[in-house]
Amino acid sequence: MPGVLAIFGPTAVGKTAFAIAAAERLHAEGDAPVAIGADALQLYAGLEILTAMPTAQERARLEHRLVGITPVTDTFSVARYARMAHEEIDALLAAGRAPIVVGGTGLYLRAALADLQLRPPPEPGVREALMAELEDVGPEALHARLAEAAPWAAARIDVRDRSRIVRSLELHAAGQLEPPPAENELWTAHTRHPTRLVGLVMDRDALVARIDARVDAMVEAGVIDEVRRADAAGASATARAAVGFAEFLAGDVEAAKVRTRRLARRQLTWMRKLAGVELVDVTDRTPDEVADALQLGSAA
Repeated sequence: MPGVLAIFGPTAVGKTAFAIAAAERLHAEGDAPVAIGADALQLYAGLEILTAMPTAQERARLEHRLVGITPVTDTFSVARYARMAHEEIDALLAAGRAPIVVGGTGLYLRAALADLQLRPPPEPGVREALMAELEDVGPEALHARLAEAAPWAAARIDVRDRSRIVRSLELHAAGQLEPPPAENELWTAHTRHPTRLVGLVMDRDALVARIDARVDAMVEAGVIDEVRRADAAGASATARAAVGFAEFLAGDVEAAKVRTRRLARRQLTWMRKLAGVELVDVTDRTPDEVADALQLGSAA
């Protein structure tokens, strides 16, 4: 019976292309791989360009599940995602197939691979009110409020990190802004099934160039119109948390590039905390070259 292959890395590093190359090698070994998305924003149908969702051509080469499964008006939680990911992975393994968990949302990756003690979602309306205020006054103002209420929490969050600021204020409003007892479990090596975790890294300048090129390609593909349609449809607070949503809605392409670079830095920080991660430098290497070097067909 196959184990689980998990692929993590910063935005634009080439996770989907690598997953496809890995799947081809697993298939050659007699496995029937399926990709399980571990990206909080690729869940949303209607944000295909913004979230760099796998294309139809990529899905034809490797089946992807848990991508594009819910409308932009839906409010999604990591607990809900974890239940769905566990069901998908367990069913694939029971059928003798090879799950490839791939994505750039660290918490969702760990939620797919392990049993985490997760905090409850906010009360209805709390997140929506905070997101509306965020758009009115900016993240710095909300960060300042968090610093007054819980300096220790604010000190660990960048003043521009919208999602973490909002989540911390949600927890504070619910009286739950404390380090959870199982917080260290986010970094544990324990997983629900035997797992090989591969983390993709790249030369910083090369990654920045790829990020900028991706944003330009998104604009060319119509991302601004896509975001405006989502906005007009009443996109939920969680959908609006997608990196670049607010910036593209305002038509500020350069700001979208800056925020995407910041996301990549946070993803790299997250990845280095993952227990058991196998870091692989993909600079100037094709996905096929990397997959061959890792001998994925015989190891996964």
